[in-house]
Amino acid sequence: MTIELHIEELRAELRNAVDRKERQQIVAELAAAVAELDALLENMVPD
Repeated sequence: MTIELHIEELRAELRNAVDRKERQQIVAELAAAVAELDALLENMVPD
């Protein structure tokens, strides 16, 4: 699974999450996935 697809799936899960703890967990996972994507993209951009 690509990181972009993982982020989209987490966003979909977040839209459907009703439990506060579940939402917090998804938000944390989403933040980590976005940070990972940012790091990957930063390494791809030539200086």
